[in-house]
Amino acid sequence: MTAVFETDTSASAIPISFVTKSSLETVLSALPGPAQVFARASGFTAKAGKHLLLPDAQGGIAHVLFGLEDRPESKPGAWADRFRPGQLPNLLPKGVYRFANVPHDTRLAALAFALGSYRFDRYRKVDFCDARLVPPDGVDIADIARMAKGAALARDLINTPSNDMGPDELAQAAENLAIAHGASYRCIVGDDLLKQNFPLIHAVGMASPRAPRLIDFSWGDETHPKITLVGKGVCFDTGGLDLKPSSAMLIMKKDMGGAANVLALAQMIMDAKLKVRLRVLVPAVENAVAGNAFRPLDVFKSRKGLSVEIGNTDAEGRLVLADALALADEEKPDLLIDLGTLTGAARVALGPDLPPFYTNDERLAADVARHAMQENDPLWRLPLWPPYDAWLDSKIANINNAPSGGFAGSITCALFLQRFVEAAKSWLHVDIYGWTPSAKPARPEGGECQAARAIYKLLGERYG
Repeated sequence: MTAVFETDTSASAIPISFVTKSSLETVLSALPGPAQVFARASGFTAKAGKHLLLPDAQGGIAHVLFGLEDRPESKPGAWADRFRPGQLPNLLPKGVYRFANVPHDTRLAALAFALGSYRFDRYRKVDFCDARLVPPDGVDIADIARMAKGAALARDLINTPSNDMGPDELAQAAENLAIAHGASYRCIVGDDLLKQNFPLIHAVGMASPRAPRLIDFSWGDETHPKITLVGKGVCFDTGGLDLKPSSAMLIMKKDMGGAANVLALAQMIMDAKLKVRLRVLVPAVENAVAGNAFRPLDVFKSRKGLSVEIGNTDAEGRLVLADALALADEEKPDLLIDLGTLTGAARVALGPDLPPFYTNDERLAADVARHAMQENDPLWRLPLWPPYDAWLDSKIANINNAPSGGFAGSITCALFLQRFVEAAKSWLHVDIYGWTPSAKPARPEGGECQAARAIYKLLGERYG
């Protein structure tokens, strides 16, 4: 990721004034006379997302006007995108800029500027953002840069197509991250998964020529609170023998989005040196189709000892997470968190931008919701509804991975995973999408960092 923030304090910076429809006249009246005339002649109306470059006497840029929504509190039912300034890197010419007045949220505006500067350039040349921002006063710019770097890591991993981001490449990315921060790393590969009792991870990945594996690294003082992150690393999901239609496979390179976001979160935690004993577990597999693929109605014994009947091979993410969660739970962590791109039901219920989260810890739920709002990293709590637990019953095994009926798919997935968590003091499950279908301010189309920033700030508050 290119440098976004200007570190040279002597650099001359072009001011950016944020303008709403209600503040337009006030802002214009504070400009020099010629600039006022130019702005009025240009017909600038402060429409959200629109900008105007005001020239100086030599033909350079003297000032930038950028439209924002009116503050929500000024109009009942109104909404303002606090990431709206994330459009600026795609609008501004090369140069150094500064905020001349206060946007709706200065810290989030600076973060949005950084997130909006992201480019994915692995396979073709792209026009990098040449606009740099002077850090606003009072903003912890190191923390902003840390979150932007983590988001870029998640986006890069998800955006990389599956031919270059299989289980081995995902493991290499995790190992590189572990080495960079002095973490201890190991990886269990192929048939060694059976020898070390990870039968569900092996079952999902055994049909691919790219061997399944369990990535495992630890960092931090062993005396600090144990925080364990588990990320779904399905590097491509065909659906298995319950084959997806081709239209549903088009973005299945993103099915390792849980792993990508867990690695992004781990990077933030380690870079910030939070006072935690961090463990990261990523079951990395490809759900492929072959003669040895696992089948509907097969039964496998899980690491936890529960027998699992396969109701649908396309509900594979919860299977690989189950073995990893069981391993994590054995250590009795203070907080166990899993992220995964798990259910279409979550998207039907809440859309691509609003992942549901699940926990029975009321304090944790309140903290997650609060930080999600503060960080503009939206999350919405759904219930671990006990009456639906019976839907997971199997006639021949302890549990079925995909109950028939089609109702409450995200909830039943969460209830399935809950069966594998008993000893952890607190557990949080997030059903993310990991993808932005169409570009929004600070959120380009493609792989997305979801839930990681909110959870990072929560952990920072608790263990900073």
